[in-house]
Amino acid sequence: MKKNRERFCNREREFVYKFKVGSQCFELRVPLKFPVQENASHLHGRLMLLHNLPCFIEKDLKETLSRFIEEESHRDYDREAEAALEAVKSGEVDLHQLAGTWAKAYAETTLEHARPEEPSWDEDFADVYHDLIHSPASETLLNLEHNYFVSISELIGERDVELKKLRERQGIEMEKVMQELGKSLTDQDVNTLAAQHFESQQDLENKWSNELKQSTAIQKQEYQEWVIKLHQDLKNPINSSLSEEIKVQPSQFRESAEANGRVYEEQRKLEESFTIHLGAQLKTMHNLRLLRADMLDFCKHRRNHRSGVKLHRLQTALSLYSTSLCGLVLLVDNRINSYSGIKRDFATVCQECTDFHFPRIEEQLEVVQQVVLYARTQRRSRLKESHDSGSRNGGSDDKTKTADRNYLNILPGEFYITRHSNLSEIHVAFHLCVDDNVKSGNITARDPAIMGLRNILKVCCTHDITTVSIPLLLVHDMSEEMTIPWCLRRAELVFKCVKGFMMEMASWDGGISRTVQFLVPQSISEEMFYQLSNMLPQIFRVSSTLTLTSKH
Repeated sequence: MKKNRERFCNREREFVYKFKVGSQCFELRVPLKFPVQENASHLHGRLMLLHNLPCFIEKDLKETLSRFIEEESHRDYDREAEAALEAVKSGEVDLHQLAGTWAKAYAETTLEHARPEEPSWDEDFADVYHDLIHSPASETLLNLEHNYFVSISELIGERDVELKKLRERQGIEMEKVMQELGKSLTDQDVNTLAAQHFESQQDLENKWSNELKQSTAIQKQEYQEWVIKLHQDLKNPINSSLSEEIKVQPSQFRESAEANGRVYEEQRKLEESFTIHLGAQLKTMHNLRLLRADMLDFCKHRRNHRSGVKLHRLQTALSLYSTSLCGLVLLVDNRINSYSGIKRDFATVCQECTDFHFPRIEEQLEVVQQVVLYARTQRRSRLKESHDSGSRNGGSDDKTKTADRNYLNILPGEFYITRHSNLSEIHVAFHLCVDDNVKSGNITARDPAIMGLRNILKVCCTHDITTVSIPLLLVHDMSEEMTIPWCLRRAELVFKCVKGFMMEMASWDGGISRTVQFLVPQSISEEMFYQLSNMLPQIFRVSSTLTLTSKH
């Protein structure tokens, strides 16, 4: 069958078109390769332009060309069909095998014959968890999750103590060696000792990393099995010990001593809330909040909260599989890893509590790296093709060199997403790539960081993320060049751009009420905070209160 198709396809036919200009007769001959992949209208336009044909033959040429392509294609189809029938009649093709292939293709492409997709383990577990967290068993689930969190935190505390002791011991050894440098020891001895210290630290970190990975894997398996069993027991409460456990278990949490000062200090937060209406005719109400807080405060769990741990986690757990998710924007560099800066701090917070629903942060980043590598490879190949065609026309190869050099990294304005069920108040983290340009005072509304915020808000609209936290100044930490005028200009730019993006949301999602939180660094002064707070209602249309009084 394939041989017959190859025999009739990829043939070259000559299209002949005759026309008159005055008393002169002209003939146009064009070789066409069948099957014709190009649109007939596009091919017709190219012929008119390439051969400089008169405009009065345009319509007739188009009709003649389309008719020629259609007739020749039908002849090829007829020849192919006749050859296929002859192959069946002669026994070259097995009739039963051909019928089976046809039946399989029909069943796979027709919806009524398609098999229903079997639900995966993740989908089953998600449904079960959603049912349990909205039942009286929610308290038991949160108790168990908190106990697991305390266990992992204690393990991390032991790791930190051991690493600290190792560094202190190595520091003492290095001081002794440096005192003997130039006397009985040389630079080579110092380098050898430094290499040994580094190797010892790596071995210890790898040991604890493997232990944490193993512990979280065991916790996740135990938790998921326990949740499934609890759900089954609730359906059949007869002789169920777990059901009784829900009724008698006290709402107390394991309290453990904070190890080595690893307590998250509560700093005084400044906060202002606003209700606004956006839209021309159909107005949508949104909530805006301005906060002075650390971005990671929305991610961290606190063991020293004796009364509010369950309430602190309950809302996040209730909305995990809902249409009201919470997101957070983190500003990162162009490398997809968790080795430095806020990326490392965020990964540390993620590791302090086992994620029972999604892959670990390291696994998610590995997937992102693979996707980015594939996308960059595809883009590089297209750039190379365009470069090859451009070089023949004298083009430059600067873009190709740039793509070859940076195809493993993401570009400013691009972002990747990680999902989490083990963080305090968020479900989704947007890792937005920015460069040092955000620290300058001359960025515009077309800056990659601003356009990245627009794309993030669009993702929020299409994926049911109704609360998103944004760094207002597009930085996580203040520096000397960030003066009061700099902060006011940057805040005004972000406020105005976000307002425009939120007005676009009405066309993206039909006008759903959302909450946008603008966060400023904790090192900012109260005076600066209240200046920003006074700016916000001047840019957004803040709803005014209406006081009703009764007449006496």
